[in-house]
Amino acid sequence: MTEATQTTPAGGAGHGVPRSYNRVLLKISGEALMGDQGFGLHPPTVARIADEVESVHKLGVEICMVIGGGNIFRGLQGSAQGMERTTADYMGMLATVMNALAMQAALEAKNIHTRVISAIRMDEVAEPYIRRRAVRHLEKKRICIFAAGTGNPYFTTDTAATLRASEMNCEAIFKGTKVDGVYDRDPVKHADARRYESVTYDEVLQKHLGVMDASAIALARDNDLPIIVFSLDEPGGFRSILNGTGTSTRVHG
Repeated sequence: MTEATQTTPAGGAGHGVPRSYNRVLLKISGEALMGDQGFGLHPPTVARIADEVESVHKLGVEICMVIGGGNIFRGLQGSAQGMERTTADYMGMLATVMNALAMQAALEAKNIHTRVISAIRMDEVAEPYIRRRAVRHLEKKRICIFAAGTGNPYFTTDTAATLRASEMNCEAIFKGTKVDGVYDRDPVKHADARRYESVTYDEVLQKHLGVMDASAIALARDNDLPIIVFSLDEPGGFRSILNGTGTSTRVHG
């Protein structure tokens, strides 16, 4: 099995990411696919993110992905506006399938074999989630994009990402955001915001740092699954973290 080898910890910190990964899960928000638009999919942005994934795939790393659906529909927002919560959440799950199909198209345009695997059966457009089959896809170096969350309302795609990463025996979750790590406050609004080189699961929960929702953090903690938070807006950011030259924050036990 090919390894992506690092020579130095990410961000230069003593608690940087491990020296090699064989299998990882990349979690990105649906909003990451919008580009500068206020809604929907921006094909050039989808293609750029596919480039980032391709660069890591070429290292021989096995990659899973979970993409949110907030660029199309967010269940909590629908619920807040009076829609029945379960229905709103299922609509949000369908939005994640649309994003997964868009990413699949962008990756397959680069001749990368990709499978969209849905927690809700829709056999004409995606495979049903069967753990052993998904593991086999990864072993064959196919990228697996897990869609429709966990298949259940009241669970976010953060929780779905942590669940799938645990089931697939991933060595880490890489969460691509608009900033290069976890900060003690919003760095966009506060110039003096401090970035953490590393932070524990319990600190994330106690300080409400907003890395992922509480259920996802607790599940990662229970399975000793590190979360690497980095900037997806920085060209080459995903690969640079694996090479040990990028800036990130590691959430760990």
